[in-house]
Amino acid sequence: MDRTAFGRLLREARRRSLLTLEGLAEASGVSVRAISDMERGQSLPRQATLTELMNALELGEDERRRFVEATMRRTGRAPRQAPGQVPRQLPPALAAFRGRAEALASAHRLTSQVAGRGGPVVVSAIGGMAGVGKTTLAVHWAHQVAGRFPDGQLYVNLRGFEDTGRPLDPGEALGGFLRALGVPSGDVPRDTAERSALFRTHTASRRLIVVLDNARSEEQVRPLLPASAECLAIITSRSRLSGLAVAEGASLVTLDVWTRQEALAGLAARIGEERCRAEPEAAAELVELCGFLPLAVAIVGAQLSASPDVPLGLGVRELREARPRLDALSADDRHVDVRAVFSWSYRALTPATARFFRHLALSPGPSVSAEAAASLAGAELAAARRELRALTSANLLSRDADGRYVLHDLVRAYGTELVEQEGDDRFGAERRLMDYLRHNASAAGRVLDSHPGPEAPGSLTAGVIRVAVDSREEALEWFRREEATVTAALHALDDPRLLRYRMNLTADWVSYYSVMGRWADEIAAKQIGLEAALVLDDPTAIASNCAALARALAESGQIDEAEAQVGLMLAQLPRLDPAQQAATERSIGWVRGRQGRHTEALHHARRALTLYRRLGNRGAAARELNAVGWYLTLLGDHRQAIAMCEEAIPILRETGNRRSEAATWDSIGHARQRLGELDAAIADYQRSLRLYEEVLDAYNQAEVLDHMASAHLEHGDGAQARASWARAAELLTTIGDPRAEQMRARAAETEGAKALGETGKR
Repeated sequence: MDRTAFGRLLREARRRSLLTLEGLAEASGVSVRAISDMERGQSLPRQATLTELMNALELGEDERRRFVEATMRRTGRAPRQAPGQVPRQLPPALAAFRGRAEALASAHRLTSQVAGRGGPVVVSAIGGMAGVGKTTLAVHWAHQVAGRFPDGQLYVNLRGFEDTGRPLDPGEALGGFLRALGVPSGDVPRDTAERSALFRTHTASRRLIVVLDNARSEEQVRPLLPASAECLAIITSRSRLSGLAVAEGASLVTLDVWTRQEALAGLAARIGEERCRAEPEAAAELVELCGFLPLAVAIVGAQLSASPDVPLGLGVRELREARPRLDALSADDRHVDVRAVFSWSYRALTPATARFFRHLALSPGPSVSAEAAASLAGAELAAARRELRALTSANLLSRDADGRYVLHDLVRAYGTELVEQEGDDRFGAERRLMDYLRHNASAAGRVLDSHPGPEAPGSLTAGVIRVAVDSREEALEWFRREEATVTAALHALDDPRLLRYRMNLTADWVSYYSVMGRWADEIAAKQIGLEAALVLDDPTAIASNCAALARALAESGQIDEAEAQVGLMLAQLPRLDPAQQAATERSIGWVRGRQGRHTEALHHARRALTLYRRLGNRGAAARELNAVGWYLTLLGDHRQAIAMCEEAIPILRETGNRRSEAATWDSIGHARQRLGELDAAIADYQRSLRLYEEVLDAYNQAEVLDHMASAHLEHGDGAQARASWARAAELLTTIGDPRAEQMRARAAETEGAKALGETGKR
């Protein structure tokens, strides 16, 4: 193209804009004479003048490209660098790059779509906190595909998260890009918007890779995005940059910590395969102590590489014993110091979010719900959700498949250090968490038990979230959501001032463990509760913890081990008030029944019944009527057993205790089965089963199905017996009860007996 062609474009654009020469001169700051000379083909504008004219005419991207092409003295070519000036700004690729096969596959799929989709590609990570290797992946990816982008590669570190605390101004980055693209320094505009427009113009017909590393925000990135659909923009950030996905159609390549195998490969790349093979267990523990974080593995690998004679086992011991852990992952270069790179993300937070992060780091479990996090921080739930979103966006936090929030172990360690440095009230936060778990477990347990029980004593601490639980499904869901946090809290929160909180918390989880048949978990929790009760010398707590522990031991087949708990309960009886004595007598009777000592069991059940009646507690007395009836039928007095249980049924219905009503129908069925009244017994078992199904009690459903199967078999209905035992096995499998195999075996034996019978007939 020549000057005449440019002049014609300029004149047509001016007229479409309804501007006179004087009007365009006023809008652009270019003189009337200069514009006139250009339109007559007597001159071409300098780059800065061209930008001012295009801005004044408000040209679109396509027309801007035509204007730029028309100013070029080489016919038919878009702006290009002279030979040897194609930008090659990528940092060197890491020689020890390992793993990331899935992320790279996603990256290459996106690369293949570049020409067709016309949008930038973003490398960011849901779990991409500092040190996860975002820059390493971006640079490695760019080097792998560089041959497909012949016009070069641009790279800039936007310093979004660094010691300086001041992100790179996008205008400054654009200046560097424009000069790398061959724009003379004198033609680079001062204004960021003008630089961005000129950058888009110069990239409109190019095939470039643009790597925008360590971005702080979408606003910092947007001016740096190239215009061409044949350019690949790779952006790394500790922030999500989800706005780019929404507004610019960017794709996200998620990046998390290494897998175990990737971490081992990364360690071997630094210290040698031979050392890893010589001490495989130590190598595996090393990468685990590093949390599979690439930066941490690199630091440990560098330390071990510098000391080739040091056994890996010694490295494991030093890393395990380092207090604080992050001291062992420090380095002179702050860019490769785990604590330092975490600090850059932390300093970018608002004061409120930073405080919330510190409190969140005190969560003892691997993950935390929004409600538990809010309680830790003493924040309202809506405010807590905003802070959790901010921390997730900053990639200091991720979410698991169940929606809980997860802190990487090393990030948690860093946050805990900050709690000490900032003087936060650690005890207050831990007490709020225990209060949250205790009070809500108490409420959920009352719903789960299907009859009202006592609320957790004491007032709710300020700042603790109360969860609305209105159904058994909601109760079970709450227990499942918080189970990992409770387990961790019972083992990790060891402040002596929290001893009673820990003891009480174990009591509030009995309902859940009982319904789920989780005896091993209940044993572990109740041992903690009993130890605390003995230290506190609280007779009521000792008795109740012994009762729950003995029950769990008996249910798991460790009936002899429950004798020690019976002894402790008997010793506490004189120290208890009548209501507590009744509950303890009931518990002792239950254990004696499981031990086969039915006469003693009946004795303790009758004492409990007498105490409940004396106290006027009709609901508890009805439950104990069932217990007395059960022991009577085990001793052969079936008619009296049925009478006692039938007396209990209307009271249990009146009080709404469906679980105890279910247990009572099971007792009646058992007594009628012993009397040979099989049809009536099966009907009673069916009533019991329906009630247990209503209250979602899988363990006791299986118990009733076992009883029902025996009645069907006695009745000569092997098919129904097999079906009942098979269903019992399914239920016990879902809750992890080992007796599932026993039920499955009974079903198989019945099937075998049927087959044998059919063979005999033939």
